[in-house]
Amino acid sequence: MSKYGAIPAMSYKDANAAVDFLTNAFGFKEHFVYRDENNAVHHAELSLGNAMVMIGPQRKESEFGKMTGTPAQANGLNTQTAYIIIDEVDNHYKNAKANGAEIVLDIKDEDYGGRGYSCKDPEGYIWSFGSYNPYSSK
Repeated sequence: MSKYGAIPAMSYKDANAAVDFLTNAFGFKEHFVYRDENNAVHHAELSLGNAMVMIGPQRKESEFGKMTGTPAQANGLNTQTAYIIIDEVDNHYKNAKANGAEIVLDIKDEDYGGRGYSCKDPEGYIWSFGSYNPYSSK
């Protein structure tokens, strides 16, 4: 395994709801979740296969939080999105849609290979899921 990797990190207004949504709609598993004595999520590492994302509450008082924001704070704009490689695209799409994901680019076969779709979570982050794997396409 490589010692290098990229893990998207996102801050949410309601990190507890985000963890619930991402696990139910997208199939992420709780790799590690730090909650305080009131069960509020302070940091979550969620995995889906070999992919991982880090989730936390939006904290404008922290040094890092002063430099980041949520899509709602940017009038719905996403400056970065996550693409997650999955095998069962059609089943994943159906589950995401059934659990409240807003489909923004419908499922389709891509000209460059693979099949995928893009959606928004309840706080407006855009997620793309697909079978195109640039690591194995060369």
